[in-house]
Amino acid sequence: MPYRDSGKQLLGMDRKGVSAMIVAGVDGGGSKTLAVIADETGRVLGSGRSGCANHQIAGVEQAVAHMDEALQEALQASGLSRKRLDFVQYGLAGADRPHDFAVLTPALAGRLAGVPFGIVCDVYEGLRLASPQQVGVVLVCGSNTNAAGRNRAGETATASGFGTLFGDRAGGYYLADQAFARTIRSWDGREPETLLTARIPRALGFGGMAEMVDHYLDHDLAAAPLELARVVHDAADDGDWLSLALLREMGEELGLSASTVMRKLGGFGEMEELPLVLTGSILQAGRHPVLLEALLSRARAGHPGLKPVIPTLAPVFGAVLMAMDRMDIATAACTLHHFESYAEGM
Repeated sequence: MPYRDSGKQLLGMDRKGVSAMIVAGVDGGGSKTLAVIADETGRVLGSGRSGCANHQIAGVEQAVAHMDEALQEALQASGLSRKRLDFVQYGLAGADRPHDFAVLTPALAGRLAGVPFGIVCDVYEGLRLASPQQVGVVLVCGSNTNAAGRNRAGETATASGFGTLFGDRAGGYYLADQAFARTIRSWDGREPETLLTARIPRALGFGGMAEMVDHYLDHDLAAAPLELARVVHDAADDGDWLSLALLREMGEELGLSASTVMRKLGGFGEMEELPLVLTGSILQAGRHPVLLEALLSRARAGHPGLKPVIPTLAPVFGAVLMAMDRMDIATAACTLHHFESYAEGM
């Protein structure tokens, strides 16, 4: 949707004394949505939080409702009205194909009532945080996974991001399902013993494996809960062979995705230093050394110049920066300082 040609014109001060240009970033993922409103200096005026905003999981209506809820909470915190926003940038999990934009754009336009906005796949939020030119490769590994990159010509490339059925083998949901399945194999004798045969049933509130398996079969349950990803990380810290193997396998898969994106983009020298941006809860908050080592080993096999960058800021701030870019607002060190100061309390 085209945005207002407000350029660098200042429209005066609002009742709270904030500078005229106001932008918002909304990061919509598979488990939560975050919204942040900032002025043109990067001063954060308010933030909001809601549930799943991946329309492929929650459906368009529910996903957009969650985005709107997070944005409205941020507006209330800032004391601003919706019409006071100059631009809203959405970074959304599941916004991958023309069909996705075709269903999301009118749904969001109806909620924003004339406020200019843009939509990108959430993977590009991380790239913006690490590279003002948005050149390099970015991996997302949170509830689900995605991989993308951009070269200096502005060309982009991706590696799937559509779920397990379409070849993805990473992300929290995938890790939880794999842990559940292979723990059952261990329990019934098809694989060696693992700490997970005790820890997974306990984490889910069952007295043991037999009770858990019967419950899932009796109720036709076909997916493991996301919380098992944390169980795997904890067991890996205690040296569990299966948990370590699962994290290593996922790291290799993520590295393969990164090298695939690099191959599709082309145009980079083998030793040219480029950012490999690692985002999402598993890569940012989790950061298990076994997973990271496997990831970097596989990715650098094809391009030794890849330099891992793990943003300290949440992806939503990448969306805010992209909103500023759309309004021709120059960003500086003080902008990131404002973000960092605010993020500490989020």
